[in-house]
Amino acid sequence: MYIMDDGIRIHAALELPEAGKEKLPLVIVLHGFTGHMDEVQLVALAETMRSLGCATLRLDLYGHGQSGGSFREHTILKWVNNALRVIDCARGLDFVEGLYLCGHSQGGLTAMLAAGMKADALDGLLLLSPATMIPDLARAGVDLAGSSFDPRHVPETLSTWDGLILDGNYARVAQTIRVEPAIDAYDGPVLLLQGTADETVPRACAEQAAARYRDCELIWLPEDDHCYNFQLPLARKAVADWLGRQLRRRG
Repeated sequence: MYIMDDGIRIHAALELPEAGKEKLPLVIVLHGFTGHMDEVQLVALAETMRSLGCATLRLDLYGHGQSGGSFREHTILKWVNNALRVIDCARGLDFVEGLYLCGHSQGGLTAMLAAGMKADALDGLLLLSPATMIPDLARAGVDLAGSSFDPRHVPETLSTWDGLILDGNYARVAQTIRVEPAIDAYDGPVLLLQGTADETVPRACAEQAAARYRDCELIWLPEDDHCYNFQLPLARKAVADWLGRQLRRRG
């Protein structure tokens, strides 16, 4: 299925639990930078969510997977707009009773920003190794997706670690983003997962975000990397335990 956002087709996969009820909670799942909806860890975690009786809606965000737009032209704010549009669409589905937002890496940062804008629409936030350092790297001009530059004179294009090309506007937009106000604007329950061996997102990013949220459970996955390649069963258990508690509280 596709959801239209300002003329761009956003590819989405809506999946229901086997034993569906008339009314269901829904979890929207966002991938990370250079990612897509069918990444192993996202598919696995979505399966876990459905085992608890939730529907899941996985997305390919602007310029990624089977969605419209180009990777080169994507920015975090374009992703945030995608997330806001999908939240609005999800709220209009007849079967949805309870809405959760989940994001990995850059998708985690996107989820944090969108949650700050739509706090009243969400019942919980699941953050998977959220890349909160991106705006700071853009402002410093240091190792942003593998590229370093003068932050006062952002080049027209940036080259990523694996040779992909980004428009310089990716960095210019990122420089304007402040994560702290978005955290402060969201007072619902938050789960934050991160591996202790994550080489992409510094440990301090998770610690600072968790400490700033009003109601956040931070779970460390021992010796795990950015995409949970070593402790995916533990990640699934953490999601099941946390989300299960949230659903029981809702009755």
